Amino acid sequence: MRFDEAYSGNVFIGMNSDFNESKVVLYGMPMDWTVSYRPGSRFGPARIREVSIGLEEYSPYLDRELADVKYFDAGDIPLPFGNPQKSLDIIEDFVGKLMAEDKFPLGMGGEHLVSWPVMKAVAAKYKDLAIIHMDAHTDLREHYEGEPLSHSTPIRKIAEKIGPENVYSFGIRSGMKEEFEWAKNAGMHISKFEVLEPLKEILPKLAGRPVYVTIDIDVLDPAHAPGTGTVDAGGITSKELLASIHEIARSQVNVVGADLVEVAPIYDHSEQTANTASKLIREMMLGFVK
Repeated sequence: MRFDEAYSGNVFIGMNSDFNESKVVLYGMPMDWTVSYRPGSRFGPARIREVSIGLEEYSPYLDRELADVKYFDAGDIPLPFGNPQKSLDIIEDFVGKLMAEDKFPLGMGGEHLVSWPVMKAVAAKYKDLAIIHMDAHTDLREHYEGEPLSHSTPIRKIAEKIGPENVYSFGIRSGMKEEFEWAKNAGMHISKFEVLEPLKEILPKLAGRPVYVTIDIDVLDPAHAPGTGTVDAGGITSKELLASIHEIARSQVNVVGADLVEVAPIYDHSEQTANTASKLIREMMLGFVK
């Protein structure tokens, strides 16, 4: 697939570059083949783009605007419906090509399993990679009802690949007891319930390191993001999530890629979830890319 032929239709607001000139490549991963509760996140990337027309291109938080960052919207990666392994292979190949071109990959899901091939491709380039993971769920299962390719497994997979001590999860409030025990015994960092304050403690320890940031929209309380596949009460506010993104942006870590996943528009007639996601994408782009 040629990058300049990857997409036709709506693009994220303010796209100002072709692929060759771009620093950031925004792309969608429209896959929800393995969800355990409510499907529909494959429609997330397209709707995030569509509602982005309501955004201002200027961020008063960061005093930057989208014109300051050359970015290209490559559209949604064409994925074979119902075939998880082939879909993951296609995503890994796509992001691997972005890495070879020294692009900053900014992905939109799709279920959280799509982050696994992305993180694997980024880890192939950055040997000292750390993961910052914000989520309601641990995502540390080895399998879900016998299936290792599940949106319940991506953080376990990347932890086993790069070392659990290099994975930092925040906002976690749901998971099997065995998952929490595995993380504790393996030396992985999990901050339960909160994001911003524990993140402030961790970021100085990651100064200078390459970091990949993966955000599941369900880290937000359902009051702030009802449009997701597996809602879980007791989450953080959108204000805290924005502040957490800005904390990373102002830190000394070297963010080398990011994604935002699990937006399922069909469950939110108000579209507040998609609108929140589009603002988060804007802040990630403006904050993480120097």
